[in-house]
Amino acid sequence: MEEKSSIISIKHWSDDDKPREKLLKKGLSILSDAELLAILIGSGNSEESAVDLARRILGKADHSLKKLGRFTVKQLMEFKGIGEAKAIAITAAVEIGRRRNGELPPKNLRITDSEKAAQLLRPLIGELPHEEFWILYLNNANAVIYKALLSKGGITGTSVDARLLLKKALEVGAVGLILAHNHPSGTLKPSSADKGLTTKLQKAAALIDIKVIDHIIITQSAYFSFADHNML
Repeated sequence: MEEKSSIISIKHWSDDDKPREKLLKKGLSILSDAELLAILIGSGNSEESAVDLARRILGKADHSLKKLGRFTVKQLMEFKGIGEAKAIAITAAVEIGRRRNGELPPKNLRITDSEKAAQLLRPLIGELPHEEFWILYLNNANAVIYKALLSKGGITGTSVDARLLLKKALEVGAVGLILAHNHPSGTLKPSSADKGLTTKLQKAAALIDIKVIDHIIITQSAYFSFADHNML
């Protein structure tokens, strides 16, 4: 009778091959993406080690951490060996990375053009599966002094509260604003709602001598600037 092949558990590997021990001895940079993911997963299943399972998950994401970051808890739980707790741990780790990338730049970094603004915003909202509307508050040197999420979900003229936007602008002493939201669909064309909201916020900000400098639509790989297209 033919014997079933068995998977050798990571605990039986050489210390030089175990992801956790490897990290402690040689540092984070030496680990592959699969090994880092395996540390989050902790254990595999009856057919795969944690590293093999991690490799399979990454394979489904085309070996792209950006695509992995778009997996939902439900999608991750479709992999054998990934329960709710492990799926939540993976999505939480991805979110920590996203927030780290979206932290405010040094205060002496000035937003001199739409490209610089897009570079700052893409790690924050470029990969999200839903729409979010953010505001960058600028001082008189065009440096970002504060950023805030104003709305989540579909963007309409009524979903963004201009009063909250302007209240925070006065609190932080902003003189300029950059409006920003993402299009998960990947399209860069502004909708009529995008245009209407821009006009509404422009008029409201002008009443207290604050200028809307730009409205930027962000996708994973590109951006659209209202200012660059003379739409402000």
